Amino acid sequence: MPTQRQDLDPQWAWQTYTPDEARPWTLKWAGHLYRRAAFAANWSQLQQALKEGPVKTVDRLLQGSGEQQAFAAQMDALAASIAKTNNATHMRAWWLACLIRTPHPLLEKMTLFWHNHFATSNAKVNNVAYMLQQNQTLRRFALGSFADMLHAISKDPAMMVWLDTNLNKKGKPNENYARELMELFSLGIGNYTEQDIREAARAFTGWEIRNGQFHFNRAEHDDGDKTVFGRTGRWQGEDVVRFCLEHPACPRFLARKLFRYFVSETLEPPAELLEPLAQQLRKSNYAIGETVRMILTSNIFYSPQAYRGRIKSPVEFAVGLIRALEGQPNAVALANALDNIGQRLFYPPSVKGWDGGPAWLNPTTLLARNNLAHALTSGEDPQFGSRCDPVRLVGKYGRQNDEQILDFFLDLFLQGDVGVESRHRLADYLRQSEHFRWPAYWSEQDRREHRIRALCYLVLSQPEYQLD
Repeated sequence: MPTQRQDLDPQWAWQTYTPDEARPWTLKWAGHLYRRAAFAANWSQLQQALKEGPVKTVDRLLQGSGEQQAFAAQMDALAASIAKTNNATHMRAWWLACLIRTPHPLLEKMTLFWHNHFATSNAKVNNVAYMLQQNQTLRRFALGSFADMLHAISKDPAMMVWLDTNLNKKGKPNENYARELMELFSLGIGNYTEQDIREAARAFTGWEIRNGQFHFNRAEHDDGDKTVFGRTGRWQGEDVVRFCLEHPACPRFLARKLFRYFVSETLEPPAELLEPLAQQLRKSNYAIGETVRMILTSNIFYSPQAYRGRIKSPVEFAVGLIRALEGQPNAVALANALDNIGQRLFYPPSVKGWDGGPAWLNPTTLLARNNLAHALTSGEDPQFGSRCDPVRLVGKYGRQNDEQILDFFLDLFLQGDVGVESRHRLADYLRQSEHFRWPAYWSEQDRREHRIRALCYLVLSQPEYQLD
């Protein structure tokens, strides 16, 4: 296996991972792929991935299931109904239902990525229809063209309200969108000047919302010459977006964000490591699906630097748990529970989105995560009942004795990646619980089911489960 220094060599890093005796394709790497690309795998998906190998599994994740079209139509109809009520709680529950039930989890995972990239909050927009429209725009382009997405999001009504584009008038240019377009959406700090922002803001004058859609009001547009990135002309907003996409910093900026999302939050990649990824974006005209495929099939993705190299966001934590358990929880209750863990969908804390990484975890949020895992798996919480039932799952896959059940949960949730001492403690619980003083009215079946659910919860409480 290459040394750590070789692991970071760009030529090796972005070559396609080919399993061999030194780096075999195992349950560990199948679980790693599904955590990053699909929140988590259920048991059948893990077994299928083991048989198919990494490349075929990635292709299947990128393509999605044939059921996606019917599912999307169903969820779009539900979104239209929610938009009419302007019910923000139902809006958040709707997206969680999409995340949990989707036949195309990689598409939803990328929609979540773009939601944080183009962070827009309903706290200011205050319009469920606009927010759902933006969510569907992000999904439409999530694995498609970033160039097309950037043009579309610039004219998105929720974004226009969020960053005040709709207030941008001739003689009174508002710089908010021009600034964030460059700083957060395409280039990053240091790749533009304040003069570029001021001139670009003039190009976006006259952009309005009429009847819930983008409208260009020529009477409010500053039609004079503007100089942006050293290019002078009577530019309009579309020209500025195009200039950002043509800027050499744009593919590098996007490559870094995709690297952080899929590979590692803890590894700070040198420019030479990111350059092949940036080149892929550049030569493909920002084809996101092809770039994601390059990442998910690469040597660096299946390296020690990438393994457990991210902390799960609250949404990734909850949705992964539920998908692995093949559950169907109450989505409204789940949306409210996620508020307590620190991630309220459609309400990012600022235009920068959620910080992520270590910011996700503190004593309060860790306790809230454990409480949510208990609520989902215990069968005792009135909000969730037994909709995520570990007992049903071990029965479905034929696990009967304590050892089989423990191995099943460790392989399902952690792919066996747990320390010897932790495994011994879990096994000790099973042995000791045989002699607990149970309520006198509990049957033997009641005691068995409680032990199974408690064991599942204890596995989900392991520190390793917090890592993606």
